[in-house]
Amino acid sequence: MRQNGEAAIFFENRPFMLQRVIGGTARRVLDLLLPQDCRLCGLPAGKALLCDGCRDELPRLPAAHCPVCALPVPTAQVCGRCLKHPPAFDATLAVWAYAEPADGLIHALKFRAQLPLAGLFADALLALGLPPADLLLAMPLHPRRLAERGFNQSVEIGRLLARRAQLRFDAFGLERLHDTPPQRDLAWSQRRRNVRGAFALHAEVAGLHVAVIDDVLTTGASLHEVARVLKAGGALTVTNLVLARTPKLRGPRFNGNRP
Repeated sequence: MRQNGEAAIFFENRPFMLQRVIGGTARRVLDLLLPQDCRLCGLPAGKALLCDGCRDELPRLPAAHCPVCALPVPTAQVCGRCLKHPPAFDATLAVWAYAEPADGLIHALKFRAQLPLAGLFADALLALGLPPADLLLAMPLHPRRLAERGFNQSVEIGRLLARRAQLRFDAFGLERLHDTPPQRDLAWSQRRRNVRGAFALHAEVAGLHVAVIDDVLTTGASLHEVARVLKAGGALTVTNLVLARTPKLRGPRFNGNRP
């Protein structure tokens, strides 16, 4: 079964791997020979990864959201949480609300190695209209987690986004020092403690506007800690670029806790 699964991943990603080797003319021929099926419904999607219908069903983040943490709020003003406990980052741009079917697409890249989705995600972030940035960094994985997964989804998206937006990208600018438990397994109050001291900075950021790419923002604990390290290194501003924002913070465990 393992061999069959690996073979399936290989053939699923074959167009992506070939496109990294061949040039523009051959790439267009490849698109004609290997038309895409929609990654959500399976219907023909031409050269795209999603058909028009499924693309329209992706849950866009509401226009009224906090400009700092991207949490949906009644008015497009800084939310009370960010006013009371300001995070280390300055702003967040998010494409979607973390709900079906966007969550499934993110999981498909992250856990099923559907690497062509990195290009779709890079285009979606680019369409937001990126703020001025001197340097793009990616949320790092611990080496053990990276070895298990084989790739860092944020790095894969970041490489393509940097190329298309003509941004300077440093895939090794941040390092994860500790193999901390996944944030999703922890109570709200434990998440910031879980990542404190978990990151090291290897890029020169003094006097720079830095953008950090990640897949999902829930409490913002990891992004806060990364931004804290960047600010300690002299970064002027830190903007998060995330694919999805959880639409609301659930449960009494969050009340009163910082991001």
